[in-house]
Amino acid sequence: MTASPAVTSEPTLRWFEWAPVRGVWRREMVLYQRYWASTSFASLVEPTIYLLAFGFGFGAVIGAAYGYDYRDFVSTGVVATSVLFISAFGAMFGTFIRRTFQHTYDAVLAAPVDVHELVTAEASWLAAKAGVYGCAPMIVGMAFGLPPGPGMLLVPFIGFLTGLAFALFGIWVSAIVPTINTFDYIISGVLAPMFLVAGTFFPVDQLPSWAAGVARLNPLYHCVELVRDAVFAKLGLHDLIHVGALLLFAALMWILAVWKMTARLID
Repeated sequence: MTASPAVTSEPTLRWFEWAPVRGVWRREMVLYQRYWASTSFASLVEPTIYLLAFGFGFGAVIGAAYGYDYRDFVSTGVVATSVLFISAFGAMFGTFIRRTFQHTYDAVLAAPVDVHELVTAEASWLAAKAGVYGCAPMIVGMAFGLPPGPGMLLVPFIGFLTGLAFALFGIWVSAIVPTINTFDYIISGVLAPMFLVAGTFFPVDQLPSWAAGVARLNPLYHCVELVRDAVFAKLGLHDLIHVGALLLFAALMWILAVWKMTARLID
């Protein structure tokens, strides 16, 4: 009697695998080694310019805002601006170029990688960068007198959550625009109003009641409030609303980004 050969079962792939995410992260880290210096330079210089222009310029006239020294008010608000630019801009232009000109995603999807895993990997990488570089304005602010506190340790996590949401927003936008020049409409018509009317440079309470209500729907506003409450040790249960708003925005953007990227890359 001959022994029957052993039956080996193939491993079952789950709907979401972390291996593709780690693979995309490794690729991004290799690429990052080539341009980390320029990215770090811009992340430090931009908040310094904002603080010099607004903190010392307007600050000399205003003095205080919302109970804070205006320089401290601006340095904490610019954290959200840095997170927005790093995540949204990186996602919009990077994703569009890789999909349209370089065809990088065609090669990635030839491996056992699904679109939702690719989108998650790209967005989470940008969110990690946003969480780290988003701390630069706070560090610059400390050099100009912002008092340090233990709540500052939460800022990278706030930046990561906000960066994840806006990176997914950028990926979705990159999949719906017809040309790269169309980003001008998004930058001028969507992103610029977002960071200007988010409590970054002035309290939204100073706006008319209807405009303040609209400003509070701005996802970046919730990031600004979380950062300020963390830095100034005013965190409370009310901040769960800000966290929930960012989580809801991130979930919605993930669904839209996966849907449109699937249509672009697969359908």
